Amino acid sequence: MKKTAIDIPLSEVTLKGDLSIPENAIGMVVFPHGSGSSRLSTRNRAVAEYMNQYKIGTFLFDLLTDEEDEIYANRFDIDLLTHRLIEVTKWLMKYKDAKGLPVGYFGASTGAASALRAAAYFEKTIKAVVSRGGRPDMAINELPLVTAPTLLIVGGLDGQVIQMNKFAFENLGAIKEIKIIPGATHLFEEPGKLAEVAELAAAWFKKYFINEAE
Repeated sequence: MKKTAIDIPLSEVTLKGDLSIPENAIGMVVFPHGSGSSRLSTRNRAVAEYMNQYKIGTFLFDLLTDEEDEIYANRFDIDLLTHRLIEVTKWLMKYKDAKGLPVGYFGASTGAASALRAAAYFEKTIKAVVSRGGRPDMAINELPLVTAPTLLIVGGLDGQVIQMNKFAFENLGAIKEIKIIPGATHLFEEPGKLAEVAELAAAWFKKYFINEAE
């Protein structure tokens, strides 16, 4: 396993990221972090470590600088977050250790909206998308344009977000599934619930990364 802390030089800012690439990796999953979260999120790091066990590389990074994150409105500026994700994805695709690997997105909260909008932008270049307790409804105009197979995961006790995800699901044009995890709240903090998220996500990415390789 190769682990690297990286400064990502973009046109306007430099962002911080953590890249983990297992030996013989079958693909790369980019984690765009949503409102109030960062690459240091214990939940996303746990999901990433699970994926690494299945030879899936992971790239956790911050969509905002520390200073930008202090401005609350930036966390919900989907245009800004999507622009950053597109720039970072282009950078990653040229990075020597990740070049040529299939790419997918794993987004939570507003990070899911930016993931879906970026997936619509890249079309078939993005091979799969997973949303964890996300706000895919905030990408409503782009949902019919998404071609990447998309899995929406929601906690069974997260009532309002379930409705938002069902609404988004109806508007998705790609291969799609929605999984509601019984007994889980928004952050999947209940025992074993985050592990269920990780297992579902890893299986989804593995399926579509391997399909790409065949």
